[in-house]
Amino acid sequence: MKDYRILIVDDEEPMRELLLLYLKSDGYAAEAVNGGEEAVNKVMHHRYDLILLDLMMPGMDGFEVCKRIRSFSTVPIIMLTAREQTVDKVVGLRTGADDYITKPFEHQELLARIETIFRRERFAHEDKPHAKQQTVAAHNGLKMNLQTHQVFYEDSELSFTPKEYAILRVFLTNKGRVFHRDDILELVWKTPTINDDRTVDTHIKNIRDKLSKAGIQGNEVIKTIWGTGYICNENSKDK
Repeated sequence: MKDYRILIVDDEEPMRELLLLYLKSDGYAAEAVNGGEEAVNKVMHHRYDLILLDLMMPGMDGFEVCKRIRSFSTVPIIMLTAREQTVDKVVGLRTGADDYITKPFEHQELLARIETIFRRERFAHEDKPHAKQQTVAAHNGLKMNLQTHQVFYEDSELSFTPKEYAILRVFLTNKGRVFHRDDILELVWKTPTINDDRTVDTHIKNIRDKLSKAGIQGNEVIKTIWGTGYICNENSKDK
């Protein structure tokens, strides 16, 4: 049995049963609920390592469920959608989803997406050589503890999803270096390509929005180099 707990949120019983079969046969501990309210309550009171969240549900849809969960948790979320519109995927990512997969899908693809997220989580928590030498990355009042994976601004802790944290870490620990979108995909998603080339832009926008709400100019932390990529300048006042 793998040491991961996965919550399935889908209003269709056949899909819930199929997903439970896929996950349990692959060694995951999994449970399922059929609505958004129950899902939010479950995540609020129990620990889960991943959520498989259906987009189209009556009452509270997947967008709203994701938004509510993101208000108190950074648990990774994969959205399941029967629609292929790019706008749905972009909205889902902006709401806080970490990945999406379109129905119908092969169970091996789903399991691969799940393992990719868990592999990134394991990677983020490993002690890297540079992390042993540098425990805090700072930029104009913004501080990231590389050992505890916490981000602070003026003593207030900021909340980021695993992907957002990973992207922010790339920039704060490599100030002065320009990163192309493909660089970020390779470093964070472990692939140089992805179906939607706006994925990186969407996540960076989310990071900037959260920084701005905390009182720091997000565009100054991760600056756009038009036609090239992004950079975190080396003009930090923090030492």
